[in-house]
Amino acid sequence: MKQFCLISLFIFSASSISFGQNKAEVIKFDKLAQLMSDEGDNIQVINFWATWCAPCIKEIPYFEALPAQVEGRDITVTLISMDFVEKLDRVNSFIERKEIASGVLLLDNIDYNSWIDRVDESWSGAIPATMFIDSKTGKKKFIEGELEKEELNQ
Repeated sequence: MKQFCLISLFIFSASSISFGQNKAEVIKFDKLAQLMSDEGDNIQVINFWATWCAPCIKEIPYFEALPAQVEGRDITVTLISMDFVEKLDRVNSFIERKEIASGVLLLDNIDYNSWIDRVDESWSGAIPATMFIDSKTGKKKFIEGELEKEELNQ
């Protein structure tokens, strides 16, 4: 009887745990700036997107499919939502529905002109846009526009 109770308790506990559930964290630009300047040995992929942007949504599976490592170095994918903070529930529903495993941050700073040049001087503010950062060397590459899977893997 004890075994049955323990097994039932384990099954109930495991079924109530939400595996892979992710929620967007609301941040200000300072936290994004810190993320972009983090040092280490990883490669960061930071993608700017929104739930209302069809090209953004199209490329999210490509980011999700990136390998965890390249040449022995970790790859960290962070998706920066450009949705309004009032739409946080919509963003979180999207994350859950699409089973997004990457970190998702919702940037709560609608004065885009105050910070887009700090991401990259060439950025017009259009999305999707992606920043690749080699944290080891500090080398950055910014791409404004939709990426195809092959382009992203390069």
